[in-house]
Amino acid sequence: MTETTPPFDGLTPDRVISAVESLGLICDLRITALNSYENRVYQVGIDGELPIIAKFYRPARWSDAQILEEHAFSAELQALEIPAISPLSYPVNSVNGEGKTLHLFEGFRFSLYPRVGGGAPEFDNPDHLNMIGRTLGRLHLAGVQRPFEYRQTLSIERFACESIDFLLSHDFLPPELRQSYETLTADLLIRMRNRWEMAGQFAWLRTHGDCHVGNILWRNDTPFLVDFDDCMMAPAVQDLWLFLSGTREEMQMQLSELLDGYGDFMDFNPAELHLVEVMRTLRIIHYSAWLARRWNDPAFPHHFPWFNTGRYWAEHILELREQLAALDEPALRIF
Repeated sequence: MTETTPPFDGLTPDRVISAVESLGLICDLRITALNSYENRVYQVGIDGELPIIAKFYRPARWSDAQILEEHAFSAELQALEIPAISPLSYPVNSVNGEGKTLHLFEGFRFSLYPRVGGGAPEFDNPDHLNMIGRTLGRLHLAGVQRPFEYRQTLSIERFACESIDFLLSHDFLPPELRQSYETLTADLLIRMRNRWEMAGQFAWLRTHGDCHVGNILWRNDTPFLVDFDDCMMAPAVQDLWLFLSGTREEMQMQLSELLDGYGDFMDFNPAELHLVEVMRTLRIIHYSAWLARRWNDPAFPHHFPWFNTGRYWAEHILELREQLAALDEPALRIF
């Protein structure tokens, strides 16, 4: 569904500060909006202390149970000394000191996080890829212990079929490109389902779900995982494929370094490599529908002015044609 009203209308700097101070903190009135579109994220200065990160959740996207399950997962990883950034807990009962990580202020749900500095990992650095692989191996070793109860599960139907249906039913596509898009996506769905079947039986586990370069902070030779907002049940390759790019030879080298580290903690099922281009295609299709679903949020036309233009849709269809060819290529291999 599209959003009928701006979801963050009324989330002013004063309200952000008041929300943070409702937990007993004293702000120094320094507030900086950080790069986030799905939610709203701010660095907020705290009097006499280090700044904190305040994350305000998009209304109606996740249930409280889904958000709390995300928080519990990152806290579980942190307790295992896996470098994951978990939300801070604040006391709500002065008698027993119990705290919580999800808060409500004037209709806005929010959480607070420690500010953690760091840079981006270097994907052309084998040592960085090896360390990322080790970290993801440890994450998946924890993730396979039990399933999520409330978080979503990756599927072609959810990420592709629902996205395609949404775009076609809301007239985002230019009329002259509509038939091409319908025909092409129908072919893509066939190819993706075929590749999914080729992967056979594989394990489902709790994953980060959106493990890209923007969600990794490289600090002290360690990749810190941030933003578990899209954590989900998925095959292990969901957290690995985003580090594979370039030519086939380059992807093979990247895969080798990732799995060399990953294998120190978890066995990787080679059959899941049939899903690499399926995952890439799902992300491309879902991304265009995500922009369309959020188009009534003023932040989106401002930050994505190129979306929903004739040129955008022509290039999007070209990208999907390239994915159609990629889905016909042999899967990557483990040597």
